[in-house]
Amino acid sequence: MTTQLSGAHLTTYNAVLQHPVSRHLEWRNVWSMLTALADVVQNHGETLKVTRNARTLVLHRPNRKGMDDVQELMKIRHFLEASGTVSAPPQADGVHLLAVIDHRMARIYTSDMHGSVPQRIVPYDANGSGRHLHYVQDDSNGQRKPERKSFYEAVAKTLHNAKQILLFGSGTGASSAMEQLLSELKRNHSDLARRVVGSIVVNEQHLTENQLLAKAREFYANQNITQSGKSQ
Repeated sequence: MTTQLSGAHLTTYNAVLQHPVSRHLEWRNVWSMLTALADVVQNHGETLKVTRNARTLVLHRPNRKGMDDVQELMKIRHFLEASGTVSAPPQADGVHLLAVIDHRMARIYTSDMHGSVPQRIVPYDANGSGRHLHYVQDDSNGQRKPERKSFYEAVAKTLHNAKQILLFGSGTGASSAMEQLLSELKRNHSDLARRVVGSIVVNEQHLTENQLLAKAREFYANQNITQSGKSQ
């Protein structure tokens, strides 16, 4: 089952799922997000229980307002991943999107130019399994098998409303999932391929989510300046 979240609840949801785990979450925001998702909420003093899609999460109310217990955050993350998918409200045409992709997963964000909180969009999942599409490791020789076509189709489906698309990835050539996505778009989604305004190699493992989004905003801002100059 997929649930739509927006605003502060979606921001908190994304923060719980981000890697590395966020250390700046407030308990009240986490609890508010969980209650927005839950089918049943039970409050027994210091023990709190949330049930969603037959999955149950039991938490102990922290003594401080901040959520700095990594184990508790990981419990919440696993509960969110196991209890169903969450999506942002449907995106309007004309948005600027950033797709950060490697061979493990794709993260797709709106890159708002006006300072609003960016949204993290879960790649389209036709089966509703709520799982990222991972490559399959061949245990016999440790070699990576080719990515499933469904992975790139899922990303393409998620990007279909974008006016402009910026790709971030690591590696080059056959080792780059970004390059493989771009090739797939050119072969099977030429309309989307024409909306790709940049494909940039980044060291995403050493960049925070905020740093990646800042780079995307800077790219789009510079592009707008260049386009304005050409139109004059």
